[in-house]
Amino acid sequence: MPSQQIRAQNRYRRILDAALRVFSRRGYRDASVDEIADESQTSKGGVYFHFPGKEAIFLALLDRTAERLRTKINEAMTTHDDPIAKADAALMAVLHTFAKHRALARLFMVEALGAGREFHQRSVEIRGEFAGIIQGHLDDAVRQGVIEPVDTEIAGRAWFGALNEVITGWVLAGRPERLEDAYAALRPLLMRGVGATERPREPVEER
Repeated sequence: MPSQQIRAQNRYRRILDAALRVFSRRGYRDASVDEIADESQTSKGGVYFHFPGKEAIFLALLDRTAERLRTKINEAMTTHDDPIAKADAALMAVLHTFAKHRALARLFMVEALGAGREFHQRSVEIRGEFAGIIQGHLDDAVRQGVIEPVDTEIAGRAWFGALNEVITGWVLAGRPERLEDAYAALRPLLMRGVGATERPREPVEER
């Protein structure tokens, strides 16, 4: 790969990393391209070379966060065969990721919803995708007779929505201090909600 292309890719990543810090610190509405340029030690023209504006930077961050979550979820699920364990592992992967990256959690759970209609819609689409992953494994659990028939679409949204509320509360209020403390109480409720047998839970890494 030509060195110029490598430099451009490095600058692109540096801009997104800087934008995440600025958006987390200032909020979407108060953040500016000038601040992002300063934070990334890039000229304003360099930022505009990659992104037409602040909106494009924010959308790119949302998509990068979603891709990171997809990767973590897929990695976590490969170690399980049971469909309920796979669904649980998906939620745990989201929890692990956000527990270690609070700025990502704020961007994904808070800032995207208040940034405008386009960002709200994109956030809804991404959340729907992850709820669909849960639904798919609950469908498998029903087909295999692991759980009794339930409305898996509603259950998938409820599982992901409940975790969303836990993470949002942690971001906004700082409670609980450790995300796993909340999930330890939430998890049995999710399992009972679909008639699943409680399974031992792997420990969550501290952030």
